[in-house]
Amino acid sequence: MARAQRRDVFPDCWNGTSIPGTVETKYDAGQALAQETTASQPASSSSPTPNPWAFSLTTNGYIVTGNQSYVSPDFSADRGRLHLEARYNNEALQTGSLWLGYNFSAGKKLVLDLTPMLGAVFGNLNGVAPGYLITLTYRRFQLYSNGEYVFDTQNRAGSFFYNWNQVTYSPLTWLQVGVVTQRTRAYHTSLDVQRGVLVGFTYKKMNFTTNIFNFGWTTPTEVLSLGFNF
Repeated sequence: MARAQRRDVFPDCWNGTSIPGTVETKYDAGQALAQETTASQPASSSSPTPNPWAFSLTTNGYIVTGNQSYVSPDFSADRGRLHLEARYNNEALQTGSLWLGYNFSAGKKLVLDLTPMLGAVFGNLNGVAPGYLITLTYRRFQLYSNGEYVFDTQNRAGSFFYNWNQVTYSPLTWLQVGVVTQRTRAYHTSLDVQRGVLVGFTYKKMNFTTNIFNFGWTTPTEVLSLGFNF
């Protein structure tokens, strides 16, 4: 927030009248005292208070040939070590999940960011899920992994390990290219682990990524991701 600053104003003249030496001496002393008092007081800051929270919203659009296409939003909020997250259409269609995690970070050149989490899954699929987020960065290379094991509380056979992995290289600060894999039951293909390529673009706090899975193995699936950090 901008703060108004008060300034002390001293007269520059005495309406053209002469100033006796004794009065001038008192005025100079008073001015010096005022300046000393003002200098001893800390200056008010006009810079805004930084927001301790960091928010992220990512929307993934799944274009699945021969199956139902759908949108999967993911919202997260971080404050220091605390990580909160909400997902929809991730573990299964018409299914939501809420997550609580703890952030860790280590390293300088090789940087590891790790967030173990615990989630509650509800909707067409109901259960509890331990999960994780991992990012490993070295210069222009980055490994990212997002995984969870859902324990289906209604049907033990419905328990499943969900996973998304990607390795990217950034030839330019705004461009990322790489390979990606995923394991999901939100839709079905002949491949248990889907694999593909990705191309991503970053502009300020926005990023857009195109992922193409299964091209050359079976019917391709395209995933379009649009993310915002604020």
